Amino acid sequence: MSENTQAKTIGILKTPNDIRVCLLPKEVKRLTAELKYNILFESGLGDSLQIKDEEYEQAGATCAKRESIFEKSDTIVSINHTFSEVEIKENTCFIGIFNPLFYDTKFENYKNNQATVYSLDLLPRTTLAQSMDVLSSMASLAGYRAVIKSSEIYNGVFPMFTTAAGTLTPAKVLILGAGVAGLQAIATARRLGAVVEAFDVRKSAGEEVRSLGATFIEVEGYTESSSAGGYAVEQSEEYQKKQKELIHNHIRTANIVISTANIPGRKAPLLIETRSVDAMMPGSVIVDLAAEQGGNCELSRNKETIQHNGVTIIGNSNLSADIPAAASRLLSNNFFSFLKYKQKAENSVDDPLLSGSKILDNGEWTHPHFINKFQPA
Repeated sequence: MSENTQAKTIGILKTPNDIRVCLLPKEVKRLTAELKYNILFESGLGDSLQIKDEEYEQAGATCAKRESIFEKSDTIVSINHTFSEVEIKENTCFIGIFNPLFYDTKFENYKNNQATVYSLDLLPRTTLAQSMDVLSSMASLAGYRAVIKSSEIYNGVFPMFTTAAGTLTPAKVLILGAGVAGLQAIATARRLGAVVEAFDVRKSAGEEVRSLGATFIEVEGYTESSSAGGYAVEQSEEYQKKQKELIHNHIRTANIVISTANIPGRKAPLLIETRSVDAMMPGSVIVDLAAEQGGNCELSRNKETIQHNGVTIIGNSNLSADIPAAASRLLSNNFFSFLKYKQKAENSVDDPLLSGSKILDNGEWTHPHFINKFQPA
């Protein structure tokens, strides 16, 4: 089923509790000038980045009240806000980043109002979708920020220091998960002079890890899947036992551990047990980027920083928001690229990017995950 009409008015709304901005004035100007959209935006949209409403107006957008934006817009764009049923106008299209495979019960309000919903984190990880790939954009920043944040808390130094007063040894950093976030964390830690080790269940990640100057840790007996979109897949019990023992032995000697391992729609794999944290030296740091989905560390609490026997544990899956200007710049390009592609391809039957990222079409489930879970056989 395709949408009946091309959206002509796009409404851009602030996202509560997230200071990132999904569309900046530069991309808004392209939407109005190149794609001929009418743009409505909520006052104060760019306040967190010191962007004034006038800059959006100079780009061709119109400032409007929230209620008016809902009433007049064919498409509503925000980062990850879930709207209440009274806000949703029938047959409106919503575009955001909803982590829908993990939070799959929050779309009833949209379904009840015959809405269409696209979630950009469902886009297939293909060459065609690279310019729209919000996951890679945010993961890269999160990996970088995880290293910087841990360096601020760690009570030692990252590079080796040789002075007249003696030598300080470099920090030992362990990265769990060598996807986009993990690779960026490796590169950043190496630039700062740390000794870096990295673990990933995918043997294919080893070459990339080594190319960045890190030591690759691997466990025999892993299972890989070409259909996993670059993510890890669940492993056998025997493999998980060997994996946990090997990781435990490396954690014991690490000063900083950054964990990034996630499986879409599933609870994050447990990689850092309490006994491993107990074995770390006081002053060490763990950054758990999978905290939102249960965490890789047994002690992690999402959106909290805690202390355990002198070890700092940071549970934060949204570290890109710590650097909102950089994050917003990338997100704005991602959202613009998707809107441009959607305008060109939305009348195509079964377009792989649009069908892959669509959850609802005028109130009807379209994504296989939701059809299997919520639609009667």
